[in-house]
Amino acid sequence: MTLRTALIGYGLAGRVIHRPLLDAVPDLTVTHVVSANPARRAEASHDLPWAVLVGTADELWLHVDDFDVVVVATTNDVHVPLATTALDLGKAVVVDKPLALTSAAAADLVAHAAGRPLSVFHNRRWDSDTLTAAQLIADGTLGAVHRLEARFTRFRPQVQQRWREQPGSGGVLLDLGTHLVDQAVHLLGPVASVYAEVRHQRAGAVVDDDCFLSLTHASGASSLLWCSATAPWAGPRLVLQGSAAGWVKQDLDGQEDAQRRGVPQQPEPPGSLWDRDGERDVPSLQGGWAAYYRAFAEAVTTGGPMPVDRADGVEVLRVLEAGATSSARGEVVHLR
Repeated sequence: MTLRTALIGYGLAGRVIHRPLLDAVPDLTVTHVVSANPARRAEASHDLPWAVLVGTADELWLHVDDFDVVVVATTNDVHVPLATTALDLGKAVVVDKPLALTSAAAADLVAHAAGRPLSVFHNRRWDSDTLTAAQLIADGTLGAVHRLEARFTRFRPQVQQRWREQPGSGGVLLDLGTHLVDQAVHLLGPVASVYAEVRHQRAGAVVDDDCFLSLTHASGASSLLWCSATAPWAGPRLVLQGSAAGWVKQDLDGQEDAQRRGVPQQPEPPGSLWDRDGERDVPSLQGGWAAYYRAFAEAVTTGGPMPVDRADGVEVLRVLEAGATSSARGEVVHLR
């Protein structure tokens, strides 16, 4: 069974991230695209000449019998209303991260779904570094892991006219921070407390563009997370410190860059592991975001578990909100 998919939004997320992944999964086919931008619709017509193109979600709903899945790849402020309508029309739904603007809105959406198929697109669980880190933790190579360090930084010294840099939906805490916190919780478990520093660094910035979060997990382990649009030096992507060994992966997974340039994904370079015998290379597992959509299609077809539990989207937002509160108050915020 091929699931007919409506893709709402055809900007960076829709065209560069979601569409190629949907194309890579035989059980999913994009049949409808929604974009208010005529230039984006022209791109969709070129990329997907068979698809029905409409300008608004209201127009899409008129074709309700012609698709099975809705992928919401829009600005963050309309994630919840679009997902709610799609669920009410009986559709399986993927919402690009973050699930909502607030944890309360995300929790309301999860409650509204009431067992219907809903998942949030935390795709970077399928990055090479995250997959490799999870394997090293699971097989005991590192011993008891007590610290994770992760960075997701860019260097954009000039403020741009992008919705991600505008009030209401933007800021790196909600954007890149979502990936980092999800990665930390996925690898080390629930968060007990948060300390954060959230800043506006650039002239003219109206949303946060440089953030540091220190998470203490319920297990006692800690995560140190950096996300920024103002970092000329990226630093190592991921570091794990354990009782038996430490591991470092220097570079960000190359999937997004490959999809932006329309070139094949290249093998990821190895990470470095240090233990009492010295340093050695550790081969990196190959990342693959399409695995998310393969698992999603199987879940919709069989009624099995979603690739990312919707509750995880709520928990990540709770941690990010605690970080914003911590920064504003200058104190640690306890979640548990």
